[in-house]
Amino acid sequence: MTYDRLLVKLSGEALLGKVGYGIDPGVLESIAGEVRSLVGAGIQLGIVIGGGNIFRGAGLAESGMDRTTGDHIGMLATVINALALQDSLERRGMHVRVMSAIRINEVCEDFLRRRAIRHLEKGRVVVLAAGTGNPYFTTDSAAALRAVELEARLMIKATRVDGVFSMDPEKHPGAVRYDRLTYDEVIERKLGVMDATAIVLCRDHAMPIRVMDMARRGALLRAARGDPVGSLIEAAPDTETAHA
Repeated sequence: MTYDRLLVKLSGEALLGKVGYGIDPGVLESIAGEVRSLVGAGIQLGIVIGGGNIFRGAGLAESGMDRTTGDHIGMLATVINALALQDSLERRGMHVRVMSAIRINEVCEDFLRRRAIRHLEKGRVVVLAAGTGNPYFTTDSAAALRAVELEARLMIKATRVDGVFSMDPEKHPGAVRYDRLTYDEVIERKLGVMDATAIVLCRDHAMPIRVMDMARRGALLRAARGDPVGSLIEAAPDTETAHA
């Protein structure tokens, strides 16, 4: 495998499937099958999960709710999703640990970097909940932070579309898909695939990002092999040469 340790960012919306709110059990089963193929190939895997299928703190803040309160509620929503994912993975025979950035010891572990790395080294899937544990930071930023902390080889942003496009392809059929981009191109073109904080953090630590449609069967395993799935965001070639 080209990448033996992955960090996957899975949005809460991805769990909706065909239901309007909450979690579609069929989607959980599909995700579990994809994760199982990675574990079977010996890939160490961390998953940062969002909570937008249940609650979006930023959205309600626009309606007048205190932003900090809204973000804390959103963090709890990610814990709900993480526990649901843990159950689905364990029913497939995988060993899973849910680690939260906020203390909620009755249902999961606190996030400790060294302990998380140890879980990965033992072949356990680590599901990371509650974002960074701080308000005003998205789960995209949390994924970038955890990818760097856990020394992942690749960060995967799982979306509903297969890559990064010039415009929203669900609204604009003529949108152009990019195979490869640099971090600075994503920021300068305001492509919006992830928030700027996450992109800058990945850029500063040379963390490559693969944006792809996780719903495509076998896509995760192909990404771990280094196949050209979706879109790749990485440093410019001259920057890589300078670092070398």
